[in-house]
Amino acid sequence: MKKLLSVFLLIFFLISALASGYFIKNNSNSSGAPPYQVSNDQLRFDINDYSTFVNWKRPDGPARVGLQVGHWKTEEAPDEMERLRENSGASGGGKVEWEVNMGIAQETARILNEEGIIVDILPTTIPTDYFADVFISIHADGSEDYSKSGFKAAASWQDMSGKAPKLLSEIEKSYQNSTLLSKDPNVTRNMRGYYAFRWWRFEHTIHPMTTAIILETGFLTSSLDREIIVNQPELSAQGIANGVIEYLTSEELI
Repeated sequence: MKKLLSVFLLIFFLISALASGYFIKNNSNSSGAPPYQVSNDQLRFDINDYSTFVNWKRPDGPARVGLQVGHWKTEEAPDEMERLRENSGASGGGKVEWEVNMGIAQETARILNEEGIIVDILPTTIPTDYFADVFISIHADGSEDYSKSGFKAAASWQDMSGKAPKLLSEIEKSYQNSTLLSKDPNVTRNMRGYYAFRWWRFEHTIHPMTTAIILETGFLTSSLDREIIVNQPELSAQGIANGVIEYLTSEELI
């Protein structure tokens, strides 16, 4: 009887493990981020070692902002992020996500350039240890429930700059004021663990002292949100730019 029970438990745990792996692989809320957990032998840096940052100083030069166009050039993702190559993002209203993200990023860059701010428009692959005063990964959400609407944003759960909460607050406030979209409270674990934030694991990520957030500008599957992010991208761009300018001003960088 005990032997039979042991066999049953073994089969149960094997089935559970396989099911768990399938769920992780096929979870529709993955947001394109690589697996959240990694073993210690995969780490580039000890995430608990802060000695590297004690005497860190910002490089000289004008304010710099990195705007990542979510899902743009995913096919060029490096081997360490090969999982991203098959993630094309959301679609809706005859648009694919990267096109919508690009329109918003380009208009945001134009506004910031007029303020004398240097802007880099970046694809899926981030330059190794990329530093900027502000990094925003621009995305559009999607859902099988077409009634879902609104924007949401998140900072890294391991923000070394200590300034991401302030940037996040400024962007959320200005974006909502500009677009009049509601704030979606359903921030996911994978947003906070977005691959571009994970400097301790991957090479093609932001520098640890880059202040960064990820922004889901609205639902591409919502006709209400598309009226803003597709038909009036200047409203999204103005909301992002205003938040960035407020943040950089408070940091005395402009």
